[in-house]
Order: sequence, then C-alpha cells, then structure tokens
Amino acid sequence: MDQIIQDGQFHMWVTYAVVSIAIVSYALEKVSLELTSLCVIAFFLLFFNIFPLTDAAGESMLTTKSLLQGFADPALVTVLSLLVLGQALVQTGALDDLARFMIKTGLKKPKFVVKAILVFVMIISGIMNNTPVVVIFIPILSAMALRLKGSPSTVMIPLSFAAILGGNLTLIGSSTNLLAAGSLQATTGQTLGFFDITIVGSVVAVFGFFYLIFIAPRLLTHNAPSNQNGDDYVSGKHFLVDFLVTKESGLIGMESVAGMFPEMKNMTVRMVERHGQSHLPPFDLTLKEGDHVVVATTRTDLMNQIKQKPDMIMGTLSLNMDYDVSKPKKFVSKSLILAESVIAPASRVEGRTLRQIAFHRQTGCVVIGIQRRSRMIRQSLEDIKLEAGDVLLILGERHKVLNLRSDHDVLLMTWSMSDMHMSDKSKISLSIFGVIVTLVSTGLLPTSVAALTGVCFMIGLGALNIRQAARAVDRRIILIIAAALAMGNSMSATGGAAFLAESLLSALDGTSPTLILSAFFLLIAILTNILSNNATAVLFTPIAVSIASTLGVDQAAFVVAVIIAANCSFATPMGYQTNLLVMAPGHYRFSDFMKVGIPLIFLIWLVFSFFAPWYYNFG
Repeated sequence: MDQIIQDGQFHMWVTYAVVSIAIVSYALEKVSLELTSLCVIAFFLLFFNIFPLTDAAGESMLTTKSLLQGFADPALVTVLSLLVLGQALVQTGALDDLARFMIKTGLKKPKFVVKAILVFVMIISGIMNNTPVVVIFIPILSAMALRLKGSPSTVMIPLSFAAILGGNLTLIGSSTNLLAAGSLQATTGQTLGFFDITIVGSVVAVFGFFYLIFIAPRLLTHNAPSNQNGDDYVSGKHFLVDFLVTKESGLIGMESVAGMFPEMKNMTVRMVERHGQSHLPPFDLTLKEGDHVVVATTRTDLMNQIKQKPDMIMGTLSLNMDYDVSKPKKFVSKSLILAESVIAPASRVEGRTLRQIAFHRQTGCVVIGIQRRSRMIRQSLEDIKLEAGDVLLILGERHKVLNLRSDHDVLLMTWSMSDMHMSDKSKISLSIFGVIVTLVSTGLLPTSVAALTGVCFMIGLGALNIRQAARAVDRRIILIIAAALAMGNSMSATGGAAFLAESLLSALDGTSPTLILSAFFLLIAILTNILSNNATAVLFTPIAVSIASTLGVDQAAFVVAVIIAANCSFATPMGYQTNLLVMAPGHYRFSDFMKVGIPLIFLIWLVFSFFAPWYYNFG
C-alpha cells in the first residue's frame, strides 16, 4: 500500500473515482450542481492534505492553493465579466431597435429575414452571451414562421443551434472557450489568441448553417398551433389565463350554453374552480363570486377581449395591483403594457409557484398568463410550479415592466414594446462593448483585464447598477468552474490525464494522428451532451495536451478539438441553456432535440475531421 501511495497510483485512481462520481452526479442532477461541485472541492482538499502527493524533491504537488485556484482563475473572471457585460446590453435595450427593424422588414421578406437572423445570431454570439441574443430573436422568428404559414417549431431549434455554433468564432464566444484556454495556460503556460479558433470555427459554422437552413426544418414537425392571423408574431402561442370572478369583474351570473361560455370569444374554457373543486367541460354552471375561470387563449385575443370588456380582468388585478379598479375603462387606459418573459435556466423561481415567489410584491407587475411547451395544464395559475422555459404574460406599468430587464430569473422579451427607443445608456453600453472587443482582438489587453475594466465602466457610467450586475453572476458557473479546475489539476498532477491519453493511443495503436484527433473529438462531443460543457472542456484539455505531446503534433489542434466538441451541445434540451429557452415557443419534446441535434453533431465531427488535420498540417 505504501508503495502504491508513493508512486502516485493510489492518488490517480482515487481521482478517477471522484471525477467519475462527479460526472454521474452532474448528468443525473439528483443533487444540485452547486452541492456536487462543493463536495468535489472539499474532498480533494481533505484527501490531498491527508495523503499528500509529492514530487522528487518532496514538495507537495497539489496544495490547498492550487486546488482552490479555480476561484481566482482568469477564465472565471472573464466569464463572469462577460455575463455582466451582456446583462448591460440587455438592460439598456442595445439591440431593441434592430429587433424592431427586422420585424418590420420581415413582413415583406420573411424568408430572407429568417436566414439573416440566423447569420446575425451566429456572428453576434461570437462576442457576447448567447442567452439574451436568443431571447431577443425568439419572437421575431416566431413572427416570420407564422408569416410563412409555418410553425415556430421549424425555426426555434435552428435559432438556439445557430447561437451555439457562433460561440466557436472567437475566444470569448463561449465560456467553454475561455475555460479551455485557461486550462491550457494552467497546464502548459501557453495562451490562445482571440482569433485562434476563428478559422476552424467558421468552417464548422458555415456547414452547420446550411444544415440549419435546408435540413433541420424538414426534420422538425409543426408542433405549435397556428393562427390565420400570420401578421401577429404571437398569434399561434396559447397562454393559460386565470380570471377571478369578483364584483368588479363583470363575470358574475355568466351562464354556460351547450357546455361552453359563448361570451368568452376566442377563448377555450379549460376549467372552473369553485371552493377547491375543479369542474371540467362540458360545463353546466353559472359563474359565482370567488370562482376561478381558467381559459386558453392567444395574447392577441386576450388583448381584444380586455379592450372590449375591460372589467373582465379586474377581479384578478384587484387582488394584486394597488389601483382603484372601480372604473375599468379609466384603469385600462393607464400606461399599462403587456409583455412576455421567459423563466431562465437555473432560475431561483424554478419549482415554486407564483404565490410562493410573491411576484407582484417583488416586481410590481402581475402574471396573467402562462405558456408551457406543448402542454396545456388545468389548474389555477397561482398553483402551477414554474419550470425553466415557461413563458409568462405580464401586465404592469411601463417603468415596472422595464425594471424586469435586470431580473436574472425572468428574461424580459422587450420586442413587444414598440414605442421604446434607443437610450443614451444603450449607446454607452454598445460603445464600451465595442472598445472591449477591439482591445481584446488586437491583443492590446488580455481578455480578463479588458472584460473586468469594461464592467467597471458599465457600472460607473450608469449602464447598470451594482445590484443588476450581481444578478448577472451565476453561482453555478463559479462553483462548476472551480470544481472542474480542481479535477483538471488533480488529473494532471496524478498522471491521470497522461494515462488516459496513453490508453486512447494504445487503443488506436498504429493509426494516424488524424484518426486519433477524430476519435477524440467524437468522444467529447458525445460526453458534452451528458455533462456540463464547461466541465467537459476543463477536464479534457489536459488530456488533449498529453495526446498532442505524445504524438508530436500541434497542441492547438487538440485544444481546438476540445473547444468545438464541447460546444456540440445539440442532442438534449439540457445540453445548453438556449435549448431550454426555445422549448416552450417551439413546442418541442425531448426527442426533437435528438432528431435534429445528433445528425448535426456527426456533420460537425466529419467537417472537423477532414478540415482540422489539413489546417494544422498533420502531414
């Protein structure tokens, strides 16, 4: 046993065991990602203090400082800074004018605009966080799909995938890229430049783009219901709306006829809840005070109904909003707006109801409708447990709705506010972001320095405040990155990375470096749909360096393989956060992502396998 500990085998196999357990835990998500990451870090700290791994000089190779250095890693600082910068662009509405222009242009040239949006999303995702980009363009592409007498389901997955492909264009295009670059620097001292992945990433993106335009729509069924009014960008999206019957609502005494309520035009009554008992269609009821009437309707039909009968919604609002609703017409004429928002992935409100999160007390706005993927549920709005990807229909005063821009849990779709114009703050945020990209791309400043400096200017010049910046920071990213770097350092120091590299080379003994690179890419592309892509990138970068060193080829080829393969998060909705965002508006099932994503993974694998060896001159 002493000899095993002495030669490092013991440390290596314990590290393998911990990494394997972490991988399974990350994949199953039975335990929160944060807790798994904390346990991994705590175990390594304890283990390597009790059983220290020493070098020939007797110095410890894995100290407390080295295991915790992920919390101060430049890649982590860069990722968090870019999240804040992206929040500033969303908060100030920097892309809103472009969104409105595309909606206007799309009414005349919808096919052209669909292609233009996907190209634009690819390009812009190369320099900013993908999530706000996708949120902005979800409704625009929905509008174009309906305009073409199609379904949003044919364009939502292509939108998400285009953003993911765009992340391969520059070093800051994805947190995955930055983490792999950070792991490379920690392992070898070498750095990746801003455009070092651009050529290979562009080739992959071009082939992926043609797949998304010509093949993906044919694989996607028309899941979403469509409406004859194709000019309305939300006409095909049905919300679950809960009307509370009160004296102010004007619904008391409404009788069902032939099992339905004909006075509720263009609305399908799904359920009437009375004293805790649910009544389902066909109905034989006369509405009484205290009843909850749950209906399915589109946003357009709801707005028309409220304009015609403004008292209908007063019962719901009287309980939540601090207004005198005794005069419905005067109330509705106030500066109230409807807006849609999406429950963000990893949101703190997931698994909780509107009642539990006290949405009105927190925001001053009221949720009057909810839409969830392709399912239409029958229960009171306040009793529905929220999920990532749920679309909320929100009513409130303009300034209170706009304040939701700074909410990291609920992503506001600002495209619905047609009278909003670019503010001076949006020009400031665009200018700062442009300067940052210029400084990083020209090599004048390291990415982490430029990004953190940009955050200081964004806050200092009022593009966003400290609270909004703090909300943009995702604690899961911090802990996953710290744990992944601790695992990566342990794999490298114990010889685990080198052992895996030698095992792969042994399995492919006698084959060319091109085939080894191809097999390595495919392995990572499969695992990234099971694990976190960030964790995959950090874990496999040291292995990539070991394989390249053994083969005597350019290390950049294998590191870029890790980056692009780790970004192939196409086969599952959990693979990437933008996949979750498009599930509801696209009315997708889990199988839809597999149907479209798996062929794309194999296409990118083939393109990379043929192009990368030639580009890196494998000979």
